[in-house]
Amino acid sequence: MSKTNTKPVVYSALEVANICGVVNQTAINWIRSGYLKAYSTPGGQYRVYADDLADFMQSRNMRLPQELIDICGTETNRRIIVIVDDDKGLNAVIKSFFEKKFPKAEILQAFDGFEAGALMAEHKPHCVILDIHLPGVNGVELCNRINATSDFGKPVIIGITAMPEEYTAEEIKKMGTKHFFAKPLNLEELAKTVSQALNIPMAE
Repeated sequence: MSKTNTKPVVYSALEVANICGVVNQTAINWIRSGYLKAYSTPGGQYRVYADDLADFMQSRNMRLPQELIDICGTETNRRIIVIVDDDKGLNAVIKSFFEKKFPKAEILQAFDGFEAGALMAEHKPHCVILDIHLPGVNGVELCNRINATSDFGKPVIIGITAMPEEYTAEEIKKMGTKHFFAKPLNLEELAKTVSQALNIPMAE
């Protein structure tokens, strides 16, 4: 809920629809599919917190009305990013770099496909930095799972690998990754890509 107001601001599905310029059923479908976070009243009506609506709209490059910006303030820049790589050293380096570049984002870590699946189901991140070669559930299989269900929140997937020659550009695209980077990583370029994909600024 919004941290800039003593009383949380919530919207009905119809109000969400009006703000986003869609019909009521579309807003309900977003909620039921897990794209837009919401809760149900005792009467079975959906309610959406203002900052959850702002996050949803920003992740889809929708223009926020001034009223919503005033309610949420800087909270609208909050994003959840999950780094999935079994190389714990590299995973930690990416996390540390992202924490500096995106101080308002929440950076989470997973070290295998099973852990990543559980983490994404719980947090529904906006972006996943995903090593294609993972123990257990590999990155390719995890990509397929992410794109086949809304259980993970439909994050932007950025693939990374130490063996880029293994896949063609077309194969990489078919995996469902939005972008792809070969190791050793250019962390600055990786951060720029995340910034553009999520529409959030980078710190200097």
